[in-house]
Amino acid sequence: MRIVMIGTGYVGLVSGACLSEFGHNVVCVDKDVSKIAGLKEGTIPIYEPGLDEVVTTNAKAGRLAFETDLKVAMPGAEAVFIAVGTPSRRGDGHADLSYVFAAAEEMARYLSGYTVIVTKSTVPVGTNRKVEEIIRKVRPDAEIDVASNPEFLREGSAIEDFRRPDRVVVGCDTERAREVMKEIYRPLYLNETPIVFTSRESSELIKYASNAFLATKITFINEMANLCEKVGGNVQDVARGVGLDGRIGNKFLHAGPGFGGSCFPKDTLALLKTAQEYGAPTRIVEAVVAVNDARKQEMGEKIEKAFGGVKGKTIAILGLTFKPNTDDMRDAPSLVIVPYLQSKGAKIRAYDPEGTKEARKLLDIELCADAYEALMGADGVAILTEWNEFRALDLARVKSLLKRPLMVDLRNIYRPQMMEAAGFIYSSVGRPAG
Repeated sequence: MRIVMIGTGYVGLVSGACLSEFGHNVVCVDKDVSKIAGLKEGTIPIYEPGLDEVVTTNAKAGRLAFETDLKVAMPGAEAVFIAVGTPSRRGDGHADLSYVFAAAEEMARYLSGYTVIVTKSTVPVGTNRKVEEIIRKVRPDAEIDVASNPEFLREGSAIEDFRRPDRVVVGCDTERAREVMKEIYRPLYLNETPIVFTSRESSELIKYASNAFLATKITFINEMANLCEKVGGNVQDVARGVGLDGRIGNKFLHAGPGFGGSCFPKDTLALLKTAQEYGAPTRIVEAVVAVNDARKQEMGEKIEKAFGGVKGKTIAILGLTFKPNTDDMRDAPSLVIVPYLQSKGAKIRAYDPEGTKEARKLLDIELCADAYEALMGADGVAILTEWNEFRALDLARVKSLLKRPLMVDLRNIYRPQMMEAAGFIYSSVGRPAG
């Protein structure tokens, strides 16, 4: 099939590249001239393991192309995916749908023949019907269906998630659109991937409900970690005991400094705003948002307490992105924790394997070439992101570089007993000291 993907951000580029790997002919369109020029030369604008290989291979095979002009990309398109950003709208927290609606309006001018318009962007309930209204207003003669097809990609694991998803969700109203969507995802039938067909409204809600539920699990275990610290429990034991219950599962039960990234913060906020607007408030989601916002500053205070105050002290920070295997800094805990520590008089030296470029735009700190450079002469170290390279640091070397053998591990990647034996003053989340 010939597919057009509008937007070459995280979702659009991964989805477009993977659909071309399925054998479809895909044209990815973006107004950012420099980004498209870079993609044509093989430069990937985001860090995602394996993405560069998928893009390069399929571009060379002629299945994946990049354009800035929708007019050039649209002829012959059987499906057009909208995968543009829907950031939180300033002032009220609702999802900003201006990019989605602008894409729908522009694309409508170039429609020819029957086309399925597929909303891949994360959008509130009712958005797909509004997209259809916009297109039909511009082109009343157009032969179209509009479908909802939310993404469930995890940053750092997106390629594998697209190739072997837990499920594919499609919201559409006609059998014709359903058949087109089946053909697009036909390769996944070989893996017996469940394809869930629903109404467009249900599909839109599934995305938000999924993210809100996962965010709730993270927030719940963080609160249990706080309780563990008060009563002498071990949150990792609690999480394992709870997670072995098949009704609950063990994923997203890892205590830490709170969730961040491009999805959970904005999607939980957008869901609660939509629910309030329709007179069906989601009290649990409201609590999750409030607790998670507070969590990040609490972790700054935890570091401050472990250091016995931070005024005039140098703190080595390992990890700045919201999670490992990505360069994404959006709503990362570091964006709250680092400024908090600076406001208390700390000097920050930091290292992140992939986040340096983004961090340079967002934080006024000294950025180092590797972990050991960041540690050199610091009064202690705090781990904010669980990159693999931080899991097996040379502890003897770490100790020799620090003025004081103090580590605050907000990701629980080391064992307290091991750190105590190595001579460290060690603080983690929801676990006894040693």
